[in-house]
Amino acid sequence: MVFGHSIMGESMSSTRAIVVFLVLLFTIIGAAFGVVKEADELAHRLGEPYGTLILTLSIVSIEVILISAVMLGPGENPTIGKDSIFSVMMIIMNLVIGLCILFGGLKYGEQEYNAQGTTSYLAMIIMLGGLGMMLPNYIEGAGDGVFSDAQAISLSTLIILLYGFFLFMQMKGYRHLYMQPQQGAMEIPFKARMDENLTHRENDQAAGGSNSVAWISSIILIAMILPIVLLSHSMAVVVDFGIKAANLPPLLGGVLIAVIVFTPESMTAVKAALNNEFQRAINLCHGAFVSTVGLTVPSVLIIGLITGKTVLFGMTATETILFVITLLLSVMTFLGKRTRPIVGVMHLVLFAVFILLIFNP
Repeated sequence: MVFGHSIMGESMSSTRAIVVFLVLLFTIIGAAFGVVKEADELAHRLGEPYGTLILTLSIVSIEVILISAVMLGPGENPTIGKDSIFSVMMIIMNLVIGLCILFGGLKYGEQEYNAQGTTSYLAMIIMLGGLGMMLPNYIEGAGDGVFSDAQAISLSTLIILLYGFFLFMQMKGYRHLYMQPQQGAMEIPFKARMDENLTHRENDQAAGGSNSVAWISSIILIAMILPIVLLSHSMAVVVDFGIKAANLPPLLGGVLIAVIVFTPESMTAVKAALNNEFQRAINLCHGAFVSTVGLTVPSVLIIGLITGKTVLFGMTATETILFVITLLLSVMTFLGKRTRPIVGVMHLVLFAVFILLIFNP
């Protein structure tokens, strides 16, 4: 920000671009870890699923900021929204979930999770992912996977309403579906579970200390997001320069954004699985993708409408096949109430295929 365009631009050398990229990369990742640290502090004070929601929404907000910066950058990147969402899906739903299942299984064997909450996540993933990623390939719209203005406005509104209602239900009457199950929990009547959830929340808040500490953590969390907001445009310029200079696949831009943004949260999810808190790992991973689609698709479509930039959400044939296989495998993975380590290996193999096809489409 101090040197401005004097060190960045079309004429910058490869060496300078690499140095600037590394400085920006470590700064943004460091800030993202700071966001995770403060979100974890709030999670401890507020209890589940509030803590996970704060963490997920904070991380996804960073992703939306980075995607917006790329869209508003000097070049045309009509597929950056789709590339980022698809990359997040493959990283979160295959790499991270696969590592959680495998590492948790190697340490504890079969791990328990709340099947009702997990299937509601999967239903949202199928719904939002299908509307935002698959539907553009099969509608007339403006042609070639581009929504018309009316379709973009209508779809954005419906996705926001659906996602908002899901969050409302998750935080209010159905909080118990997203908590680590206890023995015999399903036999407890609904009203008793609601009263127990309220008691848990009150205990969490009482154990968390004063509200002033929570406010301090919230302020620090916002402060940690600021460097990412301020430097996101510079990161977009360097990434665009590097991809063009090295003649790399455009999809790598979306993959890079997904890796930068979700590395801290992914590490938190794997740590939760190793602590035998598999439901928290599910909340982080599935919640991250639901939030990614629920926030990114409307944001990108609205930015496209305001700026007049072309937004392309239609997937290629290869991406569509990987998308469908991921959805089917995820549904089969969480049909029961316990994990199976072999399924984790399947998810990891599917992620390896995704990386292979980036460079050898």
